[in-house]
Amino acid sequence: MRAKATILAISVSLAAISVAHAQRVLGPMGDPPPMRAAPQGAPSAGAPAAVPAPASAPIRDASCKNPNAMGISRVVEIDTTGGPGFGFEHFKMYDFLQPGEVVLTFDDGPWPTTPIVLKALADECVKAIFFSIGLNALTFPEILKQVAAAGHTIGSHTWSHQVLNKTRGSMQIKIGDGKREVRDYDPKEEIEKGMSAVRLAIGDAGFESPFFRFPALVQPPELTNYLGTRNVAMFSTDFDSFDFKMKKGGAEAVTKSVMEKLKKHGKGIVLMHDVHAWTANAVKDILAQMKAGGYKVVQMKAKEPLQTLPEYDAMAMKEMNPVNANARPMNSVIRTVE
Repeated sequence: MRAKATILAISVSLAAISVAHAQRVLGPMGDPPPMRAAPQGAPSAGAPAAVPAPASAPIRDASCKNPNAMGISRVVEIDTTGGPGFGFEHFKMYDFLQPGEVVLTFDDGPWPTTPIVLKALADECVKAIFFSIGLNALTFPEILKQVAAAGHTIGSHTWSHQVLNKTRGSMQIKIGDGKREVRDYDPKEEIEKGMSAVRLAIGDAGFESPFFRFPALVQPPELTNYLGTRNVAMFSTDFDSFDFKMKKGGAEAVTKSVMEKLKKHGKGIVLMHDVHAWTANAVKDILAQMKAGGYKVVQMKAKEPLQTLPEYDAMAMKEMNPVNANARPMNSVIRTVE
């Protein structure tokens, strides 16, 4: 009996430690929203998680013009100390989303298609995470400033989208010319230079979060360890839309992919790409179907902004087009008055 009591005490202690650790990373965890009753005859074991009933009024910022907008259900603050990981495809520790909750994420921008995504998000007053490529950030800094000004969370996605378990690949060499060459690269430099470029492109419009997503979700252990020392949170996904394969199917195929997977999983961090026109054009319908289905959007924010390293800031500065360096968001420069 004494041995059983000792084992029980150890189990309770370990559970308490796990909860305390999760609260440090995710902030205080409130009560989950009330659940909508499952329809009669619905399977219970192994079924997708039920969608929560509305627990409180959605959060909408002052710029929200749509009284019937989805808004965001809650904002989750992340303590990135030690480099926590999110997205069940690779990281299993932090299951913080309640049934029906969704985190929207977009990779590879900014791009001329990004404003289409921003418009769809703004119409429903929801927020997303944008994992930006450094090269694209310095090519289209005015678009990234729009992302920041709209209150979205911005992380990074390397300098030139190289897969980081390699050291040689095809890359664009000069901003704006589109030409590519096969060159050697340093994976650590790909990460850090990308972070610095994103921060430079944002400028005074907002700040870069210490959030990072590996290209192709290839995560070499030595680099996940490195990001841990840099206190940068790593993002995988709960489900990938695979929208990059859907040019032929268009926006309808992207919407179908996202919604079918969301219904299967019941919640999750979803991966999309704002550089594809078909994805950008799908976001409006995805949000409409999410709203109709009772899903809720959660915004993830970092407790502290990213601290870039001076040597990589200098590298990124050398790449910056001086004409673009001080570019403002287009809607703050050009306005239709009549």
